[in-house]
Amino acid sequence: MISKKRSQSFWEINFMRFITIIGAYVAFGIFFMLTDKYQEFYLAQSWQILAAALDISWFFMGLEDFGKTVLRNFAVKIVSVVMIFMFVKNAGDINLYILILTLSTLFGNLTLWPYMRRYVRKPDWSNLHIWRHLRPSLALFVPQIATQIYLVLNKTMLGSMDGVDSSGYYEYADRIVKLVLAVVTATGTVMLPRMANTFAKKDFKKLNEYLYRSFDFVTLLSVPMAFGTAAVAPKFAPWFMGQDFAITGKLIPIESIIIVMIAWSSALGTQYLLPIGKNKEYTISVTGGAVANLVLNVPLIIWLGVYGAIISTVLSEIVVTAIQVFFVRSKVEYSRLFSGLWKYLLSGAVMYAVVYTMNVRLNAGFKQFALQIIVGMIVYGIMMLITRPAPVRYLGILREKIRR
Repeated sequence: MISKKRSQSFWEINFMRFITIIGAYVAFGIFFMLTDKYQEFYLAQSWQILAAALDISWFFMGLEDFGKTVLRNFAVKIVSVVMIFMFVKNAGDINLYILILTLSTLFGNLTLWPYMRRYVRKPDWSNLHIWRHLRPSLALFVPQIATQIYLVLNKTMLGSMDGVDSSGYYEYADRIVKLVLAVVTATGTVMLPRMANTFAKKDFKKLNEYLYRSFDFVTLLSVPMAFGTAAVAPKFAPWFMGQDFAITGKLIPIESIIIVMIAWSSALGTQYLLPIGKNKEYTISVTGGAVANLVLNVPLIIWLGVYGAIISTVLSEIVVTAIQVFFVRSKVEYSRLFSGLWKYLLSGAVMYAVVYTMNVRLNAGFKQFALQIIVGMIVYGIMMLITRPAPVRYLGILREKIRR
């Protein structure tokens, strides 16, 4: 049976999104009329705004039905890559490249709408309360703005203070690290609705248990990813991006620290503070990171150039995580939250030593990097069996239960 309350909430949120995105498109139109550069590129990218208006993946995430969104994302990526290889032939096709990316996102979002007939009914037009969702939306909007400010701030300040080339080096080093990070932060998207549901049921014991296990899990993944990324970067960066970007091989190992920091802040912020209604505390943490980034950028970029921007990024993420750790102090046990950290760090350090040695001695090539990754996984796996942190013990208990 289709829930009337759920249907009404869906349409109220969606109509509010339509109205706010129309406002965003009007703002874009004003900007578009005031600028005389790159107009065709801006126009091509404006389809992304319309795509956002039709994005209902949040609904399926709330239902913990991730299969549809994952399948949609996979299909969109495959189709867009195929079309890029088919139609984008040279630098003059940049506008076509942008259109392929934006329109594929738009059509990908449209593919989710046919499923809605199973979940929602037509809205009760006489009982729509659209604006009751505005305040909680703004509470989540503010930290998003703060995050975007300090993500863009680094590149902008670096470009104006140290040159466009430095901004490009930072951009590509950041992309590589964030690509690795996407695997870890995906757990935040999966766990958020489960944590919110558990909190709504006032099952605080289970809520904390979820946090401990999720924190252990993201640490289990993020530590080897950080150490592994740092170990292969010196030769991988110039091989993958070309010798002109060889400096990124030195930048990536420094920035790889944020893989662990963002993994932790994802568990503490996205999976814990937000579901239990601590939006203010979450906003303070993200804003604190933005302020730290702004304050640190100027002296560090002047002193160290692109290295300064990377260090500023790392310190900013440390500030975000530290503030969130402080805010959960009365809710969780630090001794349990960080109990297995030394095991992960020791295992990661051993793995780093082995992989970095291989990276130095082997030539750059796909097979060589694949070998380094495989060996790194084996070494880390062996260290996990030796040190036996919580996730490994959980697997052992589960295996015993299955045998019984």
